[in-house]
Amino acid sequence: MASVNGVTNFGARAGPRSAGFAGSRAALVLLVLVAAFSGAGCSIKRMAVKSVANSLTSGPDIFASDDDPELVRDALPFGLKFMESLLSMVPDHEGLLLTCCRGYTQYAFAFVQADADAVEGTDRARAAELRERALKLYLRARGFGLRGLELRHRGIADEFRGNPTAAAARLTAKELPLIYWTAASWGSAISVAKDRPEISADIDAVRALMGRALQLDEDYEGGAVHEAMIVLEALPAMMGGSLARAREHFQRAVDLSKGSRAAPFVTLAENVAVQEQNRAEFERLLKQALEIDPERNPQARLETLLVQKRARTLLSREDDLFLEADTTQIKESR
Repeated sequence: MASVNGVTNFGARAGPRSAGFAGSRAALVLLVLVAAFSGAGCSIKRMAVKSVANSLTSGPDIFASDDDPELVRDALPFGLKFMESLLSMVPDHEGLLLTCCRGYTQYAFAFVQADADAVEGTDRARAAELRERALKLYLRARGFGLRGLELRHRGIADEFRGNPTAAAARLTAKELPLIYWTAASWGSAISVAKDRPEISADIDAVRALMGRALQLDEDYEGGAVHEAMIVLEALPAMMGGSLARAREHFQRAVDLSKGSRAAPFVTLAENVAVQEQNRAEFERLLKQALEIDPERNPQARLETLLVQKRARTLLSREDDLFLEADTTQIKESR
């Protein structure tokens, strides 16, 4: 469900307005601190690491406005593993848990799953391999998210499998980022594991989390929750879905973002237009996504570029997604 925001797979953003990774400078800071306190007590070392963690998870997102997706792709793995190394020393740091949950979800959707989609038509074995890797990353991200929610609500992870609605009702606005990203990672895992009932059976937990996020703040990240709800409502009616409601969430996501985000258009095209075999709408929506100027919202430049790349991938696979040959008159230039 990730909207690299993912297009949502389940609404994960490529560059939300939140803490980013500080990279090699942060690593150097940590090494200096570790060296400085190598002879000190564990409590002093922990304080030093916590100070670094606080700094890294409270600053601006240095990647969100980047115009070079490949540079970000190369940098993210180091940043993620670095955050994990900090967590091994301060395992209850909420900022680190959120950052890892968000970061692994974004990386899996924007790069690993995107690669799988790109090679689907030419190398199915490789696509399957990449999707399996994406699944593992989503589940890793979900683990960090649930750990974060457990900090204030012990036992809530188990509750989500028993009574997800009641569990979600316990969560508050302070935990909204963790709610959203836990749901995004969990939903994204389900989306790439449709043939794994032990994973897909958790869809009610995802729906409960996203529903709670919607109650707490429908405007979160410019309508990202509504975008995720498009995917949930595109599920079969027997699973609680409704294509009419999916379209309502699409319109609300567009309204809240003032049309500045490409992701809602791609999400509706991929999840609803394809399902209804509406090729004309599919092309129109993707064309609208491609027409959005990344400079219109510089703080989300990276997201726009990545979502537009996905739009082009979908257009390149159009003949595989639709049963009927194209008989429309709107073959836009790509």
